[in-house]
Amino acid sequence: MAYLVMIPIGYLLGSIPFGLIIGWISKRVDVRDYGSGKTGMTNVLRTVGVKAAALSLVLDMGKSISAVALTRLFFDEPAAEVAAAVAALIGHNWPVYVGFRGGRGTAAGLGGLLILSPWAGLLAALVGIITIATTRWVSLGSILGTIAGVTALAVLVVIGLAPFDYVWYSVFGGLIVVVRHWDNIIRLVKGEERKIGQKVDSQLDEPVNGKEGRKGFRWPKSA
Repeated sequence: MAYLVMIPIGYLLGSIPFGLIIGWISKRVDVRDYGSGKTGMTNVLRTVGVKAAALSLVLDMGKSISAVALTRLFFDEPAAEVAAAVAALIGHNWPVYVGFRGGRGTAAGLGGLLILSPWAGLLAALVGIITIATTRWVSLGSILGTIAGVTALAVLVVIGLAPFDYVWYSVFGGLIVVVRHWDNIIRLVKGEERKIGQKVDSQLDEPVNGKEGRKGFRWPKSA
């Protein structure tokens, strides 16, 4: 019963496109038309600004946190907590409300990690922040932070400081986030990845993929 209830709830919570909503409220823009075409915090930062990006980060983290918190409230099953967190992550990346075009999962993944294991979540955040501050590559910070966090969670499981079922979040959650950054990984290897502050398709003047931008809000927008 826990899975039947919480997986759909987790997915629907994760599907709430906060980055898209914030972009519309702030600038009357569909953030998917610019930059990376994603709805996550990094593209909101490029397209709308720092305050909007910070709000998007917090709200996207809150989706996974809420999914796990609700599971704990109604069911005492660690495996169901993991299922709800992964479902929220999938919803964030492939949201049903807006044509299955979402983000890369960094914020939603971090939110799930923080509520499952605060220490692993804090390590992920610390590694991510330090990497971004030193390299100015947000994608690299997201990837290394994710790897550090899910590795720490797995270690905590092995030494008995976290429920065994949490290891599945390390496997599936970490894999989803890293794979969603695959194009970033390719650009990093080629030395073509953009850094914070570098000129990008943003500020409503250079649409994504060379297509003419639509400053009006398109809801939903097909993939």
